[in-house]
Amino acid sequence: MTDQPETQPETRDRYPHFLSIPTRWKDNDIYGHVNNVEYYSFFDTVICTYLIREGGLDIQRAPVIGVAVESKCTFKRSLAFPDTVEAGLRIGKLGTSSARYEISLFRAGEDEIAAHGYFVHVFVTRGEQKPVPIPAGIRAALERIAVG
Repeated sequence: MTDQPETQPETRDRYPHFLSIPTRWKDNDIYGHVNNVEYYSFFDTVICTYLIREGGLDIQRAPVIGVAVESKCTFKRSLAFPDTVEAGLRIGKLGTSSARYEISLFRAGEDEIAAHGYFVHVFVTRGEQKPVPIPAGIRAALERIAVG
């Protein structure tokens, strides 16, 4: 699961799931725009919210959890407080024990992307951190947003 070159421009219609995330005053840096580290937080938020709401992940007690093993973000244009971020989510690759989430961030109501990237989870046992197959409920949720 490595970075692959884009073959099509990122557009909203390429994402089957969206989550609106309000920016916060603290997200802005001294330059007056959302600091780059916050973009990864938006990625993590859309993924985890989807896993909890759609996949039934119990973040406190689930015996199997997803751990991040790789991520990338390409910045296209700035976001700033008080923008609302609309995070588009899809699954680009679904393996036995791993998933590659692909995310694009848009300013609310706009079609031009602010950033896009990916995030790879490997699903592991909570205690030993050994890779295991993706739990059935989570797999079903991920399949619903998988792209060809």
